[in-house]
Amino acid sequence: MSAGTHHVLAATDPKADPEAFNASDAAPAPSPAFVLGDFSIDEYKPMKVAVIGAGFSGVLAGIRFRQHIPNVDVTVYDKNAGVGGTWYTNRYPGLACDIPSHTYQYTFEPRTDWSAFYAPGPEIRAYLNHVVDKYKVRPLIKLRHELLHARYDDPTSKWHIRIRRSVDDKVEEFEDVVDVLFAGVGGLSRWNWPDVEGLKEFKGKLIHTAEWDVEDDGAWQEGVKDWKDKKVAVIGAGSSALQVVPALQPYVNKLVNYVRSKTWISYTFGGKTLGKLSKQGENYHFTEEDKAKFRDTEYYKTFRHELEEEVNSVHTSTIKGSAMQNGAREAFAQMMRTRLEKKPWIADHLIPDYPVACRRLTPGPGYLEALCEDNVEFVPKSVKRFTEKGLVTDDGQTEDFDVIICCTGYDTTFQYPFPIIGRGGVTLNQKWSPHPTTYLACCVDGFPNYFFSLGPNGAVGSGSLTAVIERHVEFAVKATKKMQRERLRSLEVKEEAAKDFDEYLENYFPSSVYSEKCRSWYKMGKEEGRIVGLWPGSCMHAIRALEHPRWEDFNYERDVGTNRFRWLGDGSTHVEKYFDGEGAFYLRDEEIDFPPIPKDE
Repeated sequence: MSAGTHHVLAATDPKADPEAFNASDAAPAPSPAFVLGDFSIDEYKPMKVAVIGAGFSGVLAGIRFRQHIPNVDVTVYDKNAGVGGTWYTNRYPGLACDIPSHTYQYTFEPRTDWSAFYAPGPEIRAYLNHVVDKYKVRPLIKLRHELLHARYDDPTSKWHIRIRRSVDDKVEEFEDVVDVLFAGVGGLSRWNWPDVEGLKEFKGKLIHTAEWDVEDDGAWQEGVKDWKDKKVAVIGAGSSALQVVPALQPYVNKLVNYVRSKTWISYTFGGKTLGKLSKQGENYHFTEEDKAKFRDTEYYKTFRHELEEEVNSVHTSTIKGSAMQNGAREAFAQMMRTRLEKKPWIADHLIPDYPVACRRLTPGPGYLEALCEDNVEFVPKSVKRFTEKGLVTDDGQTEDFDVIICCTGYDTTFQYPFPIIGRGGVTLNQKWSPHPTTYLACCVDGFPNYFFSLGPNGAVGSGSLTAVIERHVEFAVKATKKMQRERLRSLEVKEEAAKDFDEYLENYFPSSVYSEKCRSWYKMGKEEGRIVGLWPGSCMHAIRALEHPRWEDFNYERDVGTNRFRWLGDGSTHVEKYFDGEGAFYLRDEEIDFPPIPKDE
């Protein structure tokens, strides 16, 4: 309700001033005369959209907004010098997808020539660049353009965003004003050094996996070729460490892996489907014969569908006490002990007491085998502090190193380094403190015309992440299309709708293994507490939930006047008004809903 409407109601309320009220005052204030719009119903108003981030979400947004929204101006801003998001910034040794490659791609753009079951990082980045060029998104992308500030302006219902452009050693700032702001920044884009005393004291080479000092794909081998006499420490046992350790082990004199938390190593995801091609297991590298089979459209479609079905089938294992959960714990523990047979004592320190999938689960091809190598030492202790020459553990043990590699993760609190300011001057960081809340992991009350992908509760614990990203983007596109078609100034989710989703979250997660005690980015890096990283359900559940937006959960502000049907315009369509286009568009094949012919019983 606008402030102006509040004023009219107060002036005509007898309780406001009983003595001054009489019968003539009770008449409603005259409404402004309704004026038909001077536009055809499909003469769509121009829409301007800003997308932040050029990773999987941002690239897809560049495709889908332009595909489904007529008369739209889309700009994709990214602070990096190249496309790819986290796949651009991460260049560490062994970087690879930790789910099957064929499930980590857009549904509409299959790649049939992945080199391995778990594709290396450079191939994923190359895939995204291929998509960018094929769908002509590159002209929309502004690289080295960093978001500094975003503010929603109530009077105009526009987003004012401040961008810093760094090109050719020149740095300048400018403002862009847009109708819709879409954030594709992701939850794993702001990396953290370990919170350990004396970090800056170390005089050797200090590296974080998210900022590996290489420029070219695969160039890390060149950088470590002189490490054969080096003593290297790797801190952590998350997904990055599980890839770095086996990749570096053959290149160094000694590698020491410091691990404070236990972690599950899983079997190969999709191993049943992969087994039809090979019994090799782990990270199978596809042969030319395999790739030739994949070029058969029907064969590939069947392979991919069976693989995704298999990956989606493990959701039940995330439910406490389920038969699949219990079976996974037994099978994974046995597998880990078998692979650690050369150093069986490590299993006692690595196999967790908490359920499978409480933390992010990864197969970690080659990690356990690397721990068993003679030049690798496993230290199940926390690092207490850095020294000039090395590290000190919590029990006082000191060791010197030439290189220390921190696989210590990301800031997963969803507290952004740039202000996003909604209604009433409230920032998103304020709104999301002490923990973030959303509506269906797509938008948030108090922030009109603002949508996002892979925000709080946006990721999934199993299944295809890219399929969920597609639904996040689709949700934002549908909302923008509604704004354009109905000539709305703003579209904002109702506070009560966001609260209801929050209540659903609070009641869902206690039944899942994610709520058990284990340190995880799902809980903002804590052992216990609010689950902010994951969708409350399976991958397919998220896809279904986002399929049909519930517009009744939103408030709208109309462009001009109060008549909700002003968007009908002057009674014409564009074709009739301008004699431009097809006069019977409803007969096009893509417009006709052909019903299937029932089969005989």
